[in-house]
Amino acid sequence: MQEGYDRGEKNWVLGVTSLASFMMALDALVITTAFATIRADFGASVETLQWAVNAFNLTFAVLLLTGAALGDRFGRRRMFAAGIALFVLASAACALAGSAGWLIAARAGQGAGAALVMPLAMAILSGAFPKEERARALGVFSGVTGFALIVGPAIGGFITESFGWRWIFWINLPIGMIAIGLVVARLRESFGPSAALDIPGLLLVAIAALALVWSLLRGNLVGWTSSEVMSALVAGLLFAIAFVAREWRAAEPMVPLRLFASRSFSAALSASFLFYAAMYGVLFLLPQFLQTTLGSGPFGAGLRLLPWTATLFVTAPIAGSVVNKFGERPLVVTGLLMQAIGFGWIAVIAMPGLAYSALVAPLILAGVGVSMAMPAAQNAILSSVAVTEMGKASGVFNMGRFLGGMFGIAALVAVFSARGAVDSAANFSTGFAAAMLVAAALSLAGALAGLCLPARQRAAGAQVPQKA
Repeated sequence: MQEGYDRGEKNWVLGVTSLASFMMALDALVITTAFATIRADFGASVETLQWAVNAFNLTFAVLLLTGAALGDRFGRRRMFAAGIALFVLASAACALAGSAGWLIAARAGQGAGAALVMPLAMAILSGAFPKEERARALGVFSGVTGFALIVGPAIGGFITESFGWRWIFWINLPIGMIAIGLVVARLRESFGPSAALDIPGLLLVAIAALALVWSLLRGNLVGWTSSEVMSALVAGLLFAIAFVAREWRAAEPMVPLRLFASRSFSAALSASFLFYAAMYGVLFLLPQFLQTTLGSGPFGAGLRLLPWTATLFVTAPIAGSVVNKFGERPLVVTGLLMQAIGFGWIAVIAMPGLAYSALVAPLILAGVGVSMAMPAAQNAILSSVAVTEMGKASGVFNMGRFLGGMFGIAALVAVFSARGAVDSAANFSTGFAAAMLVAAALSLAGALAGLCLPARQRAAGAQVPQKA
C-alpha cells in the first residue's frame, strides 16, 4: 500500500492539478471573444467556425472516460503529463493555423489532451487527500476551474485585442511546460483498477455525434431534404442505436445503461444536456453579436459577458448548500425557467443600436438561473448511483454536457444561418434573435425535464437496479 501524503505533497498535488485544470478550462472559453477576429482573418463562415468549438467538444466528450481508464492502466502521472504535452502541442498548432480547417483539426487535438488531463486531475487529487480532507481540496480545485470559466472570455478578448488571437494559444506553451515539469518532479505515480477499453463504443458514439451534427450544419446549405442531410441523419441514428446495443451487451461498458433506470439520473442528465446546449450556443454567438452588431472590441465583449458568467461564482455555492434542504427539482426547474426568460428577453430586444445596459438584467437573470440548476442537476446525478459508480456517473454527466454543447452550437448556428448573415449589423441581429429564441426553447425543455426529478432525492444507490 502506498504511504500517505504529507502536507507539502498534498499542497503540490492541489496546486499542479488546479493549474492544469485552469489551463484547460480557460482555453475552452478564451476563444469565444476571438471568433469575430478569426472569422475576418480566415474569411470563414459562422457555420465553419463553429467547428473550432465543436471539434474540441467532440473529442473531449467521447475520449473523457477512456482518458481515466488509460491513467488507471498505464499510470495516472504518466498519462496526466502526456495529456498536458498533447494539449501544448495542439495549442502550438492552433497558433500556427493558416486556415480554418487547420485550426479545427488542432482544436480537436486540444480536446483529446484535455480528455486525458481533466479526469486524471480529479483521480490524482482524490488519491492524495484522505476522505475527511477531500471535499475541501475538491472545492478549491473546482473554484479555480470555475474562475477560469468566468474570466476566460475577458482574458481572451484582452489578448486578442492587444497581441492578436494567436497569442491565446501561444500562452499555453510556457504554462504547459511548467506544469509538465511540476508533474514529473512533484507528483507520485499511481494506478487504478485495470479496466478494458471500450474502443468500439467510443467509435460508435463519436461517429453518431459527428453525423447528427453534420446534418444540422449542412441543412441550410444543401437543403434539409437533400440526400446528404438525410443520409447523415439516418447514419447518426443508426450509429446511436448501435452504440446503445453495444453498451447493453458489453461486459465493461463505457456507459453503463443500468444507470438510466434511475428516474433521477435520467431526468437530471436530460435537463443538463438541454441547458448546456442552450448555454454553449449562446456563448458562441453572443460575443459575436456584441462585436458585430453593437461595435464592442474583443476585450469589451469579454467584459460585457461578466454579468452573465460571474453569477456562477456567487450563485452556484449558495445553490449547492441549499439543495439538500429544498431538493433538486425546484432549483433545476426554477433556474431553467429563469434562463429561458433571460434568453427570450434578449431575443425580443436584440437589434442594431441597442444600448448594452438593456442586456444586463436578462444576462443576470439567465446567469443566476443556470447557476442554480448546475449544482442541483449534478447532485441529482451523483446521488442517484452507488458510491462505487460515481466515477462512471460523473463521466457520463460530463460526456452529456459537452455533447449537449456541441448540439446546441450546431442548432443555434443553423437557425442563425437560416435567418441572418454576418454582412451587416442588421442581418446579424436578425439571425441572432432567432437563435436566442431557440436557446430559450432548449432551456424551457430542460425545465420540463427537471419536472421529472423526484421531489426529494433518495439515498445513494437505492434507485439503480444492478444488471444481472
